Amino acid sequence: MACTNLTKGRGVDCNRISGGVKYIYFGVLDQFTAPIETVGIVQSGGEIVDIEMGAGTGLYRYTMPMGVASVTDTIVGSRENGTIYYTPTAQVLFNRISKEDQNEIKLLGATKVVVFAQLNQQLSNGHDIILGLGVVNGMELNAGTIDSGANWGDKNGYTLTFDGMEQLPMPVVADYTTNPFDNAAFTNVSITTS
Repeated sequence: MACTNLTKGRGVDCNRISGGVKYIYFGVLDQFTAPIETVGIVQSGGEIVDIEMGAGTGLYRYTMPMGVASVTDTIVGSRENGTIYYTPTAQVLFNRISKEDQNEIKLLGATKVVVFAQLNQQLSNGHDIILGLGVVNGMELNAGTIDSGANWGDKNGYTLTFDGMEQLPMPVVADYTTNPFDNAAFTNVSITTS
């Protein structure tokens, strides 16, 4: 007897889509209403249908330069052990070195975060697709560089890598009404942009 039943096949999709990440949103893992699996971030069928954050908290939006940020969800399986899990990774780049960014990166490195990535890929209604990474166990800043290149055209800034381990693949956030995260089911999800 099979452990699961497949629900559908998949044909060849349109081959003209946009890759890349527009915005990265960080939320402190502990600021989502606990327990996160059943209340703070609720998933259904691979989609985040409810987000509840504590009063006075919210998400912090970072605008990504075009063509530099990426998200990956690696499937890790073991035939011998009969296990499978997922390792979400977000790689972000901030241009220009500043003392303010140094302090924020220090804070990002000191806590577990949930990462939301707003992609350039859009739904048929023109809304961007948003993915959730580390929605149960959180993501941690585990690698990165602060670079000042040798040549005038070289990068001057930060490259940061956040990673995590999850039991399920990264879910898609339910489509928004007008602006990202304005869904009626979402509680206390405010966006700070600067």
